[in-house]
Amino acid sequence: MTINNSTAKKLKDDFPIFKNNKNLVYLDNAATTQKPKVVIEKIKEFYENSNANASRGIYSLAEKATEEYEKARKIAADFIDASSEEIIFTKNATDSINSIAYSLESAIPNGRDEILLTEMEHHSNLIPWQQLAKRKNMKLRFIKIKSDFTLDMEDAKSKITEKTAIVSFVHVSNALGTLNDAKAIANLAKTKNAFSIIDATQSVPHMKVDVKNIDCDFLVFSSHKMLGPAGIGILYGKKELLEKIPPFSFGGGMIKSVSYENAEFAELPEKFEAGTQNIADASALGEAIRYLEKIGIENISSWEKQLLGYALEKLKKMKGVEIYNPGIENSSGIISFNIKGIHPHDAASLFDSFGIAVRAGHHCCMPLMKKLGLQGTIRISFYLYNAFEDIDKLIEAIKKIKEKFGK
Repeated sequence: MTINNSTAKKLKDDFPIFKNNKNLVYLDNAATTQKPKVVIEKIKEFYENSNANASRGIYSLAEKATEEYEKARKIAADFIDASSEEIIFTKNATDSINSIAYSLESAIPNGRDEILLTEMEHHSNLIPWQQLAKRKNMKLRFIKIKSDFTLDMEDAKSKITEKTAIVSFVHVSNALGTLNDAKAIANLAKTKNAFSIIDATQSVPHMKVDVKNIDCDFLVFSSHKMLGPAGIGILYGKKELLEKIPPFSFGGGMIKSVSYENAEFAELPEKFEAGTQNIADASALGEAIRYLEKIGIENISSWEKQLLGYALEKLKKMKGVEIYNPGIENSSGIISFNIKGIHPHDAASLFDSFGIAVRAGHHCCMPLMKKLGLQGTIRISFYLYNAFEDIDKLIEAIKKIKEKFGK
């Protein structure tokens, strides 16, 4: 379905939170998204009708739970053009990155002692690599950001060398909205035989992401940022790589055979899924993806671009508002800005008094904020249920805040 302002407002009817909070202007979708009724009902339905341990029992209820779990895996795989055995369920994107950082440690060839990130990484795609670098005595390097808030691709080319073991980068910056050229960066890594890992937390929910087309080695994203429940995430890995690297968690469910002295691990994807899995939330993630597919990810992306353009145009006309965004051509639906003379945290509290939910702070990007010389920013982020009126209310609130507190 094509999304316009009218249909976007109508979509709110699918989300109980907007029914229960009629004046809510929710502009913090980069932090987490609201949940449609079908997703909430899916969790309830599982526990009422299908609750059993997947891949464990040979009775009908356990088989039904297994079917639900594996159906969700197939839905997630198809959504990013992967195969089911390349999809590993995790807790979230952070868990996925930590897991792959652990498993890749033993796969790093001798002589490759550099890990390349960007200057705009979320802490979740920075700290795990810091820890790996310390354990392996490796060096962290960073692709620079240009003054227009885009990545310096010439710097990337110069820093991806025969010494590079891993290139891990964010697809869409959660702080700036910058849309990075994932395919180009993954290709640069491939030319030097380095592993490529993509943090797609802010891209998969908002645009078509095709892992085969990008040709990355690994890619991660979280359910709760795409209308699904919290506590479930995805780690995609190329089959041939997942088969080679060791698992990152051990116990029941991920073994083929066990003796007192040793264990033989299961095939993919069970090899990486130790213990009882989050079956209900996996099933609900599948339902969230079905909801997104019904609307059309391209339609969602197109509507968010319209919202982005509308908001940028309005904000640029306001005196005393500084914007940190690369512009509509190089950005997803995220805008960071500040109001002169008002701390971002104070601004967020004032927005809340108008019923507007925004994020304020460093957005788990402390090094980036320090580089930009900022204490933090105010961040707004859009999704399919946002409308022009949400932005209009934000602009009116900024005017009132500036009148009372601004300089």
